[in-house]
Amino acid sequence: MTSVAGWSIEDLGLNGEVRPVVRAPAPVLATAGERVDPCGPEVLQLAADLVATMRVSPGCVGLAAPQIGVSAQVFAVDVTGHPKARTVHGTFVLCNARLGEASQWNKGREGCMSVPELTGDVKRAGRVVVVGDLPGGGATEITTDAFEARALQHEIDHCAGLLFLDRVAGAHAIHTRKVHL
Repeated sequence: MTSVAGWSIEDLGLNGEVRPVVRAPAPVLATAGERVDPCGPEVLQLAADLVATMRVSPGCVGLAAPQIGVSAQVFAVDVTGHPKARTVHGTFVLCNARLGEASQWNKGREGCMSVPELTGDVKRAGRVVVVGDLPGGGATEITTDAFEARALQHEIDHCAGLLFLDRVAGAHAIHTRKVHL
């Protein structure tokens, strides 16, 4: 099993292209993404594009392939510097990720670049183990908590065709965003 800490997007030797972010109600956001070959050249380029797009997007801590119009189970995460983060694994991309373990459930406010005008209160696990593949090959397992755990679950949902709005308890849990993206 490969550690996410030893992996870097720069190791792929690709320049990422900044791609436009798709907004709801685009059909790609409501469709489960396809499993991918993490060693495929199109997946490696997709990983680089996700990181490039995430890095230029203010406030963005995660971005999934469906959010840039690609129906695939690939996403990037980086919660470095976020005030709610406790455990931080830096910038990484996962393919075909799934939740292995989840505990310590709590409600928290979430936003999304694909739904820029709203936020919502979503119940998520505060501690998770996520398993997946790194671009370029190698299975990995990430154990994390707090904000990084929430970010991973949010991106896994995107890959399954779900938005945070699909997880809120009702209209009372949806709020107009105060700071616009």
